[in-house]
Amino acid sequence: MVGFSTQPYGIQSMLKDGHRHMSGLDEAVLKNIDACKQLSTITRTSLGPNGMNKMVINHLDKLFVTNDAATIVNELEVQHPAAKLLVLAGKAQQEEIGDGANLTVSFAGELLQNAEELIRMGLHPSEIIIGYTKAINKTIEILEELVEEGSQTMNVRDKDDVISRMRSAVASKQFGQEDILCPLIAEVCPKNPVNFNVDNVRVAKLVGGGLHDSVVVRGLVLKNDAVGTIKKVENAKVAVFVGGVDTTATETKGTVLIHNAEQLENYAKTEEAKVEELIKAVADSGAKVIVSGAAVGEMALHFCERYKLMVLKISSKFELRRFCRTTGAVALLKLSQPSADDLGYVDSVSVEEIGGARVTIVKNEQGGNSVSTLVLRGSTDSILDDLERAVDDGVNTYRAMCRDSRIVPGAAATEIELAKRLKEFSFKETGLDQYGIAKFAESFEMIPKTLAENAGLNAIEIISSLYAEHASGNTKVGIDLEEGVCKDASTVRIWDLHITKFFALKYAADAACTVLRVDQIIMAKPAGGPKPQQQGGMDED
Repeated sequence: MVGFSTQPYGIQSMLKDGHRHMSGLDEAVLKNIDACKQLSTITRTSLGPNGMNKMVINHLDKLFVTNDAATIVNELEVQHPAAKLLVLAGKAQQEEIGDGANLTVSFAGELLQNAEELIRMGLHPSEIIIGYTKAINKTIEILEELVEEGSQTMNVRDKDDVISRMRSAVASKQFGQEDILCPLIAEVCPKNPVNFNVDNVRVAKLVGGGLHDSVVVRGLVLKNDAVGTIKKVENAKVAVFVGGVDTTATETKGTVLIHNAEQLENYAKTEEAKVEELIKAVADSGAKVIVSGAAVGEMALHFCERYKLMVLKISSKFELRRFCRTTGAVALLKLSQPSADDLGYVDSVSVEEIGGARVTIVKNEQGGNSVSTLVLRGSTDSILDDLERAVDDGVNTYRAMCRDSRIVPGAAATEIELAKRLKEFSFKETGLDQYGIAKFAESFEMIPKTLAENAGLNAIEIISSLYAEHASGNTKVGIDLEEGVCKDASTVRIWDLHITKFFALKYAADAACTVLRVDQIIMAKPAGGPKPQQQGGMDED
């Protein structure tokens, strides 16, 4: 009996062995939608102030306890290509605005779930895409109309103005703490918003105490001790050396032949004299603080003590750059006499003990300094990490409101109004895309529904009473989660930034349409061999 092999035909004959190919509605489109639904189910329960926390353990065994969607989707290593599109939309939102990543991922998932129902009814994906595109354009128009009057202009120096726009972003991460956190964040953000760089707002996390012990420092807080015995200097000039404060070894190897004890003594003495000469040169230039980017030698330290110089060691080069920004110093490569222009200035450098950890506080209140630090206190590391994310969101919201300070009513009031108006718009459309628009409008209900469910309220009652209020013309009525009733968002002072909503909905609709446009998935055989190395070497930021 001769064994005969069947020749592969069709697409099999074209591609290498081991590939996977899926096409058609059932295999490709609906499977993609399903994967995206799974992802948005994860983030959805973390939406809003009553959102639940997720415990994520990443591939390096690091534990995250957070309800910040950007962190969650970043740390989940999502493999499915369609779900990755949603992750990318969330990341884009996080980089553009810094808040609203959860809205993006959850809303895109909801759009796809509704598209699945339409596909099962027999609509073609391209008709749904046309409907969704019309709907998002209409949504952006309506969103413009819902902007609160008079919010186009904002005084950045007015704390209340800033806090009212920041509250909802911070409350969605740390509900109940926003009244403590918002004033701190408003204070830590620089007052000239023109060239505002998020990196200039530092967060120092120190375990111990409580949130009410947190303070704002104009300057830097370094998490290490001073090297020598001098722990406090005021009104001092600063010299920064990147290469370390030590005797420099020569580039080439040399051999020194010593014949007798006298020569040996002289050799050691000249080395001492050389180090002393260098340190004295720094001291003579008027500097009282030396900052080293690498190790500080024993002998150099001895002479620094003699000339009453305070020595700090900052090993991270990113931190060293920030230190130079704070003090206005120029980092010099090797130990030499600095010129007057290279020196920086600080109001005070002092080592203090906060909650058992020794930290060096570098204060600089003068005009040129743009770096300020928020010292956060809390009982455990994961609480501090979560607080830092809330602060990060607040700072990013501040940056966004410097770009565009318009606000829309929060607490799901905007979403219900959008749903209502889009529904009306869909009735005016003829053709099959009206179903797409109607489903897009329905998707907005996900937000009040999720907010209510996460707060343990009856979602159906809440949504119907919201619709009733909006039908009678109260466009600003949203959910008051504390009392579980519908209230006017402007009286409870819950506002969302227009720009956050604008980008979140835009990215979500784009991601959903991109997933719907896919009708075939062709995966080549994965390459063998070891996995490529991840790039490391950055500091914790």
